[in-house]
Amino acid sequence: MRFTKAAFISCLALPIVALGLLRYHPWTAMLPGNKAGYIHEGPNDQAHRELTVGFLPVTCHLTCPVTDYASKTTTSGTNFNSRLFTDFPTVASAFEAKQIQATFMIVPLAMKLREQGVPIKICYLGHRDGSEIIVGKNSNIRSLADLKGKKMAIPSMYSNQHFVMSKLMADYGLKPDDIKFVILPPPDMPTSLASGAIDSYFVGEPFCAKAEMDGYGRVLYYARDIWPNFISCALVVHEDLIRSHPEVVRDLVRGIAQSGAWAETHRAEAAKIAAPYFRQNEKLLNYVLTSEPHRVKYVDLAPSFQDLQQIQDLGIRLGMLTKHIPMSELVDDSFVPDHIEPAAIDVSKIPGNGAQH
Repeated sequence: MRFTKAAFISCLALPIVALGLLRYHPWTAMLPGNKAGYIHEGPNDQAHRELTVGFLPVTCHLTCPVTDYASKTTTSGTNFNSRLFTDFPTVASAFEAKQIQATFMIVPLAMKLREQGVPIKICYLGHRDGSEIIVGKNSNIRSLADLKGKKMAIPSMYSNQHFVMSKLMADYGLKPDDIKFVILPPPDMPTSLASGAIDSYFVGEPFCAKAEMDGYGRVLYYARDIWPNFISCALVVHEDLIRSHPEVVRDLVRGIAQSGAWAETHRAEAAKIAAPYFRQNEKLLNYVLTSEPHRVKYVDLAPSFQDLQQIQDLGIRLGMLTKHIPMSELVDDSFVPDHIEPAAIDVSKIPGNGAQH
């Protein structure tokens, strides 16, 4: 069964991004002396300031390689450090408390925070597509209707995964309580499916591919078939940082954009770089990036007002969002480079083997 393609949008999100030149070795990042929660600290010895960027270990948040590359090519003298999170509520709390001023976040959650008065701006997208609905390999679930009475895990009630599922349920005559949604951190979803605690989940990669490769899950629907050019996440930045140090934000967005362009055509190499940052098997990330040509895309990532307006409109129709916030208040696309060149990453310096866990 294939759903009618909607003109909606877009994503969980950060390009496999900054895939750094790797003068800094991420696999040594947790040695004694490093700050708690940091998986990467910028490699630029000449930098005179630093910025911490939050991320989750999903393919639209490959922020560690991003920060590595941006730190090496900074014109603002900034080291971009990466802080690893495992769930979105913690990310949101850290952003509200200004423990971090830049992070990757699911788009509807960013919109909700803006509704609540948090001065948050969407400055770039993570990636396109890259999410799937996964069910048990041997289950009898073959269509949306078969999910009735089942339990589905999603990363947040304020996720595009939840928004899309809610719309599809209404379109196909299912009631809001016909599917029971549970909130789980993305890393916990595959094991929950394997144990039978849930019947399905809808989330970003590589946690969909993990269930496939481990032999207990299969793809029911690709996000791209439900919502072409699906958006899950975006890079969000605190307005205080934009006002006080716009040059730092410009450096960060440029690094992400250039690294995404590189990753689009260097997928196997991107998997090698990303694996130690994510503490995941290189083979898993390689499968995500190379098995399906358009499973994950790292192009067309400038935040479109039209794309984001469709997400906001859907959230309001579903009752998850309550305010029509002008896109000019929610989005700042002024930092997106006019022309995006692929990052100048030295492939010869990429280690031959990623982390094997």
